[in-house]
Amino acid sequence: MTDLTAKPDVRPANPNFSSGPCAKRPGWSLEALGDAPLGRSHRAKPGKAKLAEAIELTRKVLNVPDGYRIGIVPASDTGAVEMALWSLLGARGVEMLAWESFGSGWVTDVIKQLKLDDARVLEAPYGELPDLASVDFSKDVVFTWNGTTSGVRVPNGDWIPADREGLTICDATSAAFAQDLAFDKLDVVTFSWQKVLGGEAAHGMLILSPRAVERLESYTPAWPMPKIFRMTKGGKLIEGIFKGETINTPSMLCVEDYIDALKWADGLGGLSGLRARADANLKVLADWAEKTSWVDFLAVDPATRSNTSVCLKVTDPGILSLTADQQAAFAKALAGTLDAEGIAYDIGAYRDAPSGLRIWAGATVETSDLQALTHWLDWAFQSEKAKLPQAA
Repeated sequence: MTDLTAKPDVRPANPNFSSGPCAKRPGWSLEALGDAPLGRSHRAKPGKAKLAEAIELTRKVLNVPDGYRIGIVPASDTGAVEMALWSLLGARGVEMLAWESFGSGWVTDVIKQLKLDDARVLEAPYGELPDLASVDFSKDVVFTWNGTTSGVRVPNGDWIPADREGLTICDATSAAFAQDLAFDKLDVVTFSWQKVLGGEAAHGMLILSPRAVERLESYTPAWPMPKIFRMTKGGKLIEGIFKGETINTPSMLCVEDYIDALKWADGLGGLSGLRARADANLKVLADWAEKTSWVDFLAVDPATRSNTSVCLKVTDPGILSLTADQQAAFAKALAGTLDAEGIAYDIGAYRDAPSGLRIWAGATVETSDLQALTHWLDWAFQSEKAKLPQAA
């Protein structure tokens, strides 16, 4: 039986490694929300000003091109993606790319709910990407930039042609603010506040290129459109949605929190500063995994490793000799032990993903906390393995 090591001396200062809602920015406190116009209408001047500020700071930090509309919409990233799918698809065929659970969810919506006939699904198992070279860009293309539940991202936007005929609809919720989104190759970009910047839930962001706006104004879907999805009136874009006149009532407390996170990001140098922090965090985990025999990345190709939702699998031969259910129980025990110790919360693999660990490494996480976590991961592994029969 493997001897247990002593518990590490250094604990992460912040044990929040959840992949959503994610850790708040360093130094965050409730006092940061003191300027929220609570008890006021979001349509009053102070509310409108805050919503407009959130949109313009988003543009600045993400380097969103002029001419692209940015809107605050209901129901988190899911609401933003659904608005795009229901409003834009059906004008031509569609290519659906999926390599993890959320991408698979969009496939279900398009195939089983919208029931589009001319729809092709390009899938890959967890840890891999579909054949991007085979995508038909004469059709609309729907994909996730970063697979939140697989830890696999597209390496860049080079695989998307500038002269594409169809629209590209990109769910970028765990990529925005940590990875370089090729906006010139993207017609729809969606994300939520509770991901990379650690904002609060229930609000989504929808960014539209001029090409997407043209589609909205020239195409009417064959199906009924719920009010919450409607972005046009009389064949014209409802511009107010993209100036802070939200479709439904937003939480001004959440808006204030998002603005606070954006100002923090801007103070780091914007996207480049955020990306540098996330890349440094990924390097801590990559360096540790390289010298650690019991763990490896779920992402097969290092070039596709996510720098936010880092998904890991247990590769120890003894554990791999167990049944799949036993392996899953072991990974769950690892995460549970670290949770009980107050070292790392919510780092178990997503329920639909292969068993393992999922550790958030976005910019709001301190590199020193991940460095401390790696020692505790080794301790937890040895502790849990020692509880198994000698055969493992």
